[in-house]
Amino acid sequence: GFARIAPMIRLLLSLVLLAGDFPVPALAAPKNPDTYTYLTISEADSMDPAWAYDTASHNILLNVYEYLLAYDKSSTEKLVPLLAEKVPTAANGGISPDGKTYTFPIRKGVKFHDGTVMTPEDVRYSLLRFMLYDRAAGPSSLLLEPLTGKPSTRDAAGKLLPTVWEDATKAVSVQGDKLILRLPRPYAPLLSILASFAPVVSQKWAAANGDWDGTEATWVKHNNPQKQTSPFYEKVMGTGAFRLERWDHRTKEFILTRFDGYWRGPAKLKNVVVKGVNEFGTRKLMLQAGDADAIYADRPLHSQLVGIPGVTIIDDLPTIEMNPVVFFTFDINAVGNAFIGSAKLDGDGVPTDFFADKDVRKAFAYAFDYKGFISDVLRGKGTQATGVIPKSLPGHNPKGRVYTMDMKKAEEHFKKAWNGQVWEKGFKFTISFNSGNLPRQTICQILKRNIEKINPKFKIDVRAVEWPTFLDATNKHHLPIFVMGWNADYPDPHNFAFPMLHSRGDYPERQRYKNPEFDKLVDAGNLETDPAKRKAIYHKLQDLAYEEVPNFVVADQVRYRTQRDWVKGWYHNPIIADSPYGSYYYPMSKQ
Repeated sequence: GFARIAPMIRLLLSLVLLAGDFPVPALAAPKNPDTYTYLTISEADSMDPAWAYDTASHNILLNVYEYLLAYDKSSTEKLVPLLAEKVPTAANGGISPDGKTYTFPIRKGVKFHDGTVMTPEDVRYSLLRFMLYDRAAGPSSLLLEPLTGKPSTRDAAGKLLPTVWEDATKAVSVQGDKLILRLPRPYAPLLSILASFAPVVSQKWAAANGDWDGTEATWVKHNNPQKQTSPFYEKVMGTGAFRLERWDHRTKEFILTRFDGYWRGPAKLKNVVVKGVNEFGTRKLMLQAGDADAIYADRPLHSQLVGIPGVTIIDDLPTIEMNPVVFFTFDINAVGNAFIGSAKLDGDGVPTDFFADKDVRKAFAYAFDYKGFISDVLRGKGTQATGVIPKSLPGHNPKGRVYTMDMKKAEEHFKKAWNGQVWEKGFKFTISFNSGNLPRQTICQILKRNIEKINPKFKIDVRAVEWPTFLDATNKHHLPIFVMGWNADYPDPHNFAFPMLHSRGDYPERQRYKNPEFDKLVDAGNLETDPAKRKAIYHKLQDLAYEEVPNFVVADQVRYRTQRDWVKGWYHNPIIADSPYGSYYYPMSKQ
């Protein structure tokens, strides 16, 4: 598949790769030994644990807040206690015989960053706030679903469900120094969700700073709010090993400083700097000079990093993700929208329901060069994805049906679309990706190039957009097509089926897409406890997704990490947000 897209990919890669190739002397001793600097490509979205649902934000949250439980180093299965004193099991009495009551003894003597002592009430408040905040396309469903049986606090029309407060407070309570969770039905992934979501925040600090005070009288005011209205948006009051010293939006920089009152003892590093730098050349030069300790670099850049003195590359790291994925918006919001031209099917734009036509979606799926992308962009480090559930999870179907590049079929579907009008009139719109993400940029370029070749009346612009702006645009349903991915929140197939295909899931909400058949299968897969039956449900779901094409998946891939060889204590866990680039910094040091 090299010849078909080689000129375009070669050009694209050469432009990015030419940047900064100068010999730099190796450094013996670590530069700035007590400051660890990680250069990434995107700024985070929010520091509010009830809002943030992206890897850039979660990598910071992991280091400034703490959860009830944690994964044991690299394991994606074994959990260890963190703010809970033990991991509840049936054997230790922490999980009731019917699987519906969980008891967590809460650790004593843990301090927040302002020196106040954390109480079980803070833990209860944090879980309730996470659930009741429930912003559109946010993470709240992760706890609402297991704890109340409903994935949202609102109905399909956006109206609050009448028993929300009652359901939530019945599910989450405190008895003495224990947190008690009562579920309407057993829910196997609950503990792994609590190892990555709803970290403990200070209720007292929240109320003093104008956030929800924890009472029934005021919670509705904080349901589905605007992003910047909460004090938690850019301030942190947690119990983590690092405090958030500063978030500078101008320089896209986070400065974390060691919290000396941390209950497990102070971290080895004094400061951590996480900075967004979109230009690869700059990231590479800073790594060479020892001014960066680790950098974000995706697969096309790998060969540019091999052999730099004092730099280690760790490759073939497993992932639990489906990335990249191309999503279609079924009902585009035309208000203030610069991505859809005239908003009509007149050759100068696309109508808001352009992608509601299945033939349009199929034409796009057939116009993509999957083989070429995997061999040229991923350097062969990947296989074509056969559905939304990745290889590393049960429910993955290695024999699932896939689209292959077939320009004849693409043309046939374009000719059928909109009763022949698409072919006759043509279209024009903008497809976008988050700045600095080379594989996603290349996907947009391949689609543009192949589709514009089919008919001279087809025009696609490609635009880079900064990460927070990009997320906002998908939330506002402005982007006709967007390329994103999904990292596991917890290692279970439901966590791919729900966010990618269920109408209340993260992506269908952004796409304004709803298919009752998908919803039925996703719910059934989640409730099924027999592994063989569960697998069959997920295979059926992914086969239906192939037919309906609400999105199309591209590749299952592995990752690599680039770091200075003086970095010690790093380990890879694919569940850690932004791993293997971003990290859990507490055990790390520079020597």
